[in-house]
Amino acid sequence: MADTTPPLDRLSSLLEQFPVSARLFHTGALCGVSTFDAQPGRGFFHVLRQGEMVVTHSQGAGVVRRIEATEPTLFFYPQPLTHRFHNAPRDGADFTCASVHFEGGAGHPLVRALPPLIVLPLVSVPALAGVLDLLFQEADQVRCGHRLIADRLFEVVLLQLLRWLLDHGQEGGVSIGLVSGLADPRLARALTAMHDSPHLPWSLESLAEQASMSRSAFASRFKQVVGVAPADYLTDWRMTLARKQLRNGCAVKLIAPELGYANASALSRVFTQRMGMSPREWLAQRQAEEK
Repeated sequence: MADTTPPLDRLSSLLEQFPVSARLFHTGALCGVSTFDAQPGRGFFHVLRQGEMVVTHSQGAGVVRRIEATEPTLFFYPQPLTHRFHNAPRDGADFTCASVHFEGGAGHPLVRALPPLIVLPLVSVPALAGVLDLLFQEADQVRCGHRLIADRLFEVVLLQLLRWLLDHGQEGGVSIGLVSGLADPRLARALTAMHDSPHLPWSLESLAEQASMSRSAFASRFKQVVGVAPADYLTDWRMTLARKQLRNGCAVKLIAPELGYANASALSRVFTQRMGMSPREWLAQRQAEEK
């Protein structure tokens, strides 16, 4: 019997709430040692187009200290992580590089869900070939608007990579968390429902119904794959949205009903439990850090 389940867009609602943008900053050879410093809210996307090189990281960074690349390879740093490229001065490797900016910085759901570094030979991700060809064409020629087009194409590459990770998470080093949950066809329906409608009074029963699973099977599978219980994930998602709205200048009393809370006091109580400070205190601290 044919599967009549309608297709599900697992990424759009997430990325509409928390956009990701890219900015081309280099194309061509990198010779000697090039250092890319960590900065909150900023990642990097490097594509080694040809040549060979060595990448190093500081001890204790949580990733392999030394990586040798001998074929066209992409390096995606979703999290702030200082890294260094070492290339022979006579035959420096050829790169196209972009900085990646996540709205909400470290609080962006993908920054929290992805490993600090994803390294993939381009032959492992054939779906990227077409858009990378377009990207390289724009990056290599100075034409009207070429930098803007290259930025948008880098964003398309990132989206294509995220699509690929939903089906090949283990190969990309993703073993548990949001991306793994979105890769599970049944859990993805519950997760997307929470992303799309955080204001609804989701219960374990209603979320299990979205996933077409029993309560017990859904709760067990969700915790195993996503790493937290469904109710905790829903609260975390609502608090992520609350922080975004606070940064945008919205009042707590207006945010509360959009996130399923009866009033400002109810939202503030949960916010304080999760963040260790009230919404007003959190916002003041955030603003002080940005000065």
